[in-house]
Amino acid sequence: MFKKLMNKKLLKNQKGLTLVELLAVVVILAIVAAIAIPAIGNIIENSRYTAVKADATNIISAANLYYTDTPSASSPVTATILIEKGFLKSTGKFPGTTTVSKGDLEIKAEVTTALRYPISFNNTSLDTINKDTKKGSEIKAAYTVGEKTD
Repeated sequence: MFKKLMNKKLLKNQKGLTLVELLAVVVILAIVAAIAIPAIGNIIENSRYTAVKADATNIISAANLYYTDTPSASSPVTATILIEKGFLKSTGKFPGTTTVSKGDLEIKAEVTTALRYPISFNNTSLDTINKDTKKGSEIKAAYTVGEKTD
């Protein structure tokens, strides 16, 4: 008899979550996830686009050093040549065939890696890249940096 009373007392003192409380926690977590996942997706897409613009800036800066060091060079230089000559360590997301012309140090390339849509840099200078305020999450089709859109 004493054992039965002790067991009932122990059962009354046990604490835990009821099914309703557990369900409320799951619903709250689902709501938070539904809000957070799209926001995180936009942040990732924006950072990928910013990284591609930074890669373009690095290639143009390396070409600037190359043309400064080699004033006789007049033809466009490829990213592969910049790497071979030691002016650039990596092309980033750009192909090795990316070219930079001497005049206004303009880059010409198309990048599709890690982005939803292809990004084109057609005769794009540092100034044009820096003035581009587009975010990666806003790009919904093939896009050219510096291109005017409505």
